[in-house]
Amino acid sequence: MPAMLLEAVGMVQSRLWMPPDGSLHGITLDRQMRWNLIAICICCCAAHVWLIAAMLRRRRAHTTRSTTFRWTLLSALCAMYLWIAITAQHLWASSRYAGPSLEAMQAEVVGEQFQWYFRYPGPDAAFGSTRPALANAAAGNPLGLDARDKRSTDDVVSSVLVLPAGREVDLRLRSLDVIHGLFIPGMRLKENTVPGLVLHIHFTPTTPGTYPILCSQVCGSGHARMQAVLSVVSPAEFEAWLATREHARTEPPAQ
Repeated sequence: MPAMLLEAVGMVQSRLWMPPDGSLHGITLDRQMRWNLIAICICCCAAHVWLIAAMLRRRRAHTTRSTTFRWTLLSALCAMYLWIAITAQHLWASSRYAGPSLEAMQAEVVGEQFQWYFRYPGPDAAFGSTRPALANAAAGNPLGLDARDKRSTDDVVSSVLVLPAGREVDLRLRSLDVIHGLFIPGMRLKENTVPGLVLHIHFTPTTPGTYPILCSQVCGSGHARMQAVLSVVSPAEFEAWLATREHARTEPPAQ
């Protein structure tokens, strides 16, 4: 019976408001959400049945049997709440508190009113330094990469987040102005970008495809326009795309 309920809720959940999952951790997260919905539904129905029964029946003295039943029900509800809280905390900690593997790919997400920028460290596997005074999107340097830092010369900046399928990714999140919220529903991923802080979140995309990237924090009058795209491709396609971007980065500007 619980398995049938879980499957039914999963079908309703996926059809009504949840897009298809494309990440490794999304399976566990979706299962957790389905159990939460089942528990809430059962508690809601039981509470209404109890209220209706209380209104319809005549008042009578409490018996030992009814008192035992109530304490048993209360204990069951407390146990269910603890189970949901502990499993949810474990799931949260696996992506927020536990670090990524040493083989995880590095990428950076930078939010600015009203645009997402994505940066890759290049062959040296190190992000170059940036200076806010150098930020100039019109001149091709939206993040303010400092040319005096040799690590910046091979950094790749893109308006599209391209990731290889099947490889863990460690995202470092920054903001250039106000608080933004990186939200990728298809990856079951949400984390804020906070000015002055560098936050991290890691995940593994598994299903190739295109996924919308949204901003979950109201960051100004253009908040609704702050959208981008995540493109999950095969490892070979990713390497080819990155090589193209690096080639364009090192080419001299057209005369």
